[in-house]
Amino acid sequence: MIFSSLYDRVMRWSQHRHARYYLGAVSAMESSFFPVPTAFMLAPMCLARRDRAWSYALNATLTSVLGGIVGYLIGMFFFDAVGQQIIDFYDAHGKFNTAMRWFSEYGVWVVFIAGFSPIPYKLFTITSGLLGLAFGPFVLASLVGRAGQFFLIAALVVFGGDRLAGSIRNYVEWIGWGVIVLAIAAFLLLPH
Repeated sequence: MIFSSLYDRVMRWSQHRHARYYLGAVSAMESSFFPVPTAFMLAPMCLARRDRAWSYALNATLTSVLGGIVGYLIGMFFFDAVGQQIIDFYDAHGKFNTAMRWFSEYGVWVVFIAGFSPIPYKLFTITSGLLGLAFGPFVLASLVGRAGQFFLIAALVVFGGDRLAGSIRNYVEWIGWGVIVLAIAAFLLLPH
């Protein structure tokens, strides 16, 4: 049971006295280069400490936006040296080209949508800097989009209560493998 043991481990980590710092670090790194989505850490932490769910969501939001600013700066000043390496590492050339096309069509709205959705946010932060998207609207769209995602997770946990905690634990293997299947399908179906 791969995902059950991982879930149990994250639940134990969420009780650690430095858990909020770990969450902040993961959130900041995920916005510019790290592959693990913040939600994978935020949801179990909120389940373990529902009394801190809102502060965890705020922590994830603010650190994600700070990480997004790092991604923006990578795109603006260090694209050839760092940004291209990140795209190469994730073999995300097609997704990067799609992001570029979406920016030309939708502008700053793309940052909001990427911030709220499970689309790799790092591609959009780097692309925003590369294209010279206005910094103020970038930060605002990031803040609203990331807050939307993280506070929604916190709300589901707070209002779902014990019923949600039991459901996730009971179905964590199905959820984990489902996420992997969806990620593979998205990788195969989205342009490269």
